Amino acid sequence: MKFYDRETETDKLRKVEKQSAIVAQMTVITGRRRIGKTALIKHSFTQIPFVYFFVVRKSEAMLCRELVDIVRETTGEDLGDFTSFARLFRAVMNLSKRMNFTLVLDEFQNLSYASASLFSEIQNVWDTLKDESHINLVLCGSVYSMMTRIFDDAHEPLYGRATHRINLRPFSIATIKDILAEHNPEYKPDDLLTLYMLTGGVAKYVELLIDDGAYTKDAMIEEVLSYGSYFITEGYDMLREEFGKEYANYFSILQAIAEGNTDRGKIKNAAGIEPGGYLDKLEKTYSLVARQRPWMQPEGARDVRYYLLDNFLTFWFRFVHKYRSAIEIDNMDYVRAKVQADYNTFSGFILERYFRQQYAETGLYNIVSNYWHRDADEIDLIAVDEADKRLVIAECKRQAKRIDLDLLREKARAIVAKHRRWQVEYRALSLEDL
Repeated sequence: MKFYDRETETDKLRKVEKQSAIVAQMTVITGRRRIGKTALIKHSFTQIPFVYFFVVRKSEAMLCRELVDIVRETTGEDLGDFTSFARLFRAVMNLSKRMNFTLVLDEFQNLSYASASLFSEIQNVWDTLKDESHINLVLCGSVYSMMTRIFDDAHEPLYGRATHRINLRPFSIATIKDILAEHNPEYKPDDLLTLYMLTGGVAKYVELLIDDGAYTKDAMIEEVLSYGSYFITEGYDMLREEFGKEYANYFSILQAIAEGNTDRGKIKNAAGIEPGGYLDKLEKTYSLVARQRPWMQPEGARDVRYYLLDNFLTFWFRFVHKYRSAIEIDNMDYVRAKVQADYNTFSGFILERYFRQQYAETGLYNIVSNYWHRDADEIDLIAVDEADKRLVIAECKRQAKRIDLDLLREKARAIVAKHRRWQVEYRALSLEDL
């Protein structure tokens, strides 16, 4: 699949590349696994020598030997032999005093496995030499909790050192549409919804489906739930390192939420454990779960629901992890049957998420949310333009004929009563509006 989107990020990185010729730059790029960080980096940096080093969990001496070889092959400079990564980094920084080049350390957080003191040593070298250096240093990582701690914790040595930060997000809905339309011009609404449901715009997932010719709803589900599919183990591969020894408890809570248990009581009953501390970490440390309140409710309101932020993980926990026993005996037909049986209900939930994201991406509203009152009077979408005092209140269902706008107006009475001078528009949003 060709390179799509990322114009803003590409422009930013190319400006940083030019700035590095004048003074050293340190750019930190974060984003979930498979989001396309490496592809973005390789696409953006084209004007100066490009040294790319993927940090794996090896001994410090082995990492040094491999990086020395890559620097020699890329720049023609032989830095010598090293067993200390900090000393090698100093040699690289000294080289950049007379040569402008890019150094990418991908999965940077893995350096901590080679030596616990490496980040302090790198910080010391950077602070000492950056003013004389012309390096374009890019530090990239996908283990969210570790990268956040390294660069956002005021007690960590590299706190405040980055000159630029990019948190790479999934493709926009417009980009997902463009990709599908290019490969399947006659796509149906359910084809688009399924691509969004299974990938959430994560670049690698989109690429895998497109490159395998899975352009329709049924073909996508078949590909994701096929024997030997990349997607089957992806949830484990992505999260077990994040969660460590407690991954089983986290997985139980995430599965409970994916199955539709969205308040603490229901999550506790479904998971069989007290979720409080786990939910807090899933929200604040791992950024996997969002805590939502009905629109207009204050911060301390007790009526709170929890949702997985990631579309793929929502699907994975609801169907792959849940039916792991069937997958273990290669009974993929059983899992696909469960997906097809639950497809209308599950995709209806995803449809609501799709439209809220779509409205947010228009740039016309400063708040896009939903509303409920004690599990009643649920409103799927509320888009708010506080500057021009406009409200869009919408019901989202797969079939337009199932939407009753009179009932929607009734459910919205309390909201409209508090916004009497506002312009209010009621909308029915269905598959036809994708």
